[in-house]
Amino acid sequence: MGTDLHELLRSLRVWDPEVTDLPVFDPAAAPTEPLPLFTRWFAEAVAAGQPEPHTMSLATADAEGLPDVRIVILHGADADGWSFASHTHSRKGGHLAARPYAALTFYWSVLGRQVRVRGPVATAPAEEARADLRARSAGALASALTGRQSEVLGSPEELDRASRTAWERARREPDTPVPSWTLYRLRPDEVEFFQGDSLRRHTRLRYRRSPRSPREEWARELLWP
Repeated sequence: MGTDLHELLRSLRVWDPEVTDLPVFDPAAAPTEPLPLFTRWFAEAVAAGQPEPHTMSLATADAEGLPDVRIVILHGADADGWSFASHTHSRKGGHLAARPYAALTFYWSVLGRQVRVRGPVATAPAEEARADLRARSAGALASALTGRQSEVLGSPEELDRASRTAWERARREPDTPVPSWTLYRLRPDEVEFFQGDSLRRHTRLRYRRSPRSPREEWARELLWP
């Protein structure tokens, strides 16, 4: 007999106290800008043992406005925005060329925390994309050299041949350029911090950039759970 999906779903619990710690979050003590709070929460997720805390959901939309989402790696976050990378010819690259706006979500289950970020996306200068790729592993370069991301694959053997060739070149020429490799930066209009609560009285703090402010200051507001 196969697994009953609904029975399995009913058996699951969120934030098991044996593996999850729900810290108290005082939004009144939060900084005036979102980046310092994100940096602190990220460090706390790492310290708490969150697996792969640098992974995030990236949501984009195509030219018709149809949404898509996938998991990608955070490459950095600073005053210029939250960074990730891909090929310009990938599906996400095509979406961002047509509609340069996206949303990110981080979920750190060990602390019952989410961070949601959304805003316009721009491409970094080519030299920064090259430096980003050089700073990563040989496997990352091999994957980038394999290319053809999101295209239809004829057979597993075709991928195996292309990957072997890419790995050999990555080891032989670690500075090989990949012109389609692009570093994207999302400059947030909104950043929301969500702290879970065992009584479901979750704390949600949203930062919104104020375009009318001469210094583009951030407005802070609480949201209902």
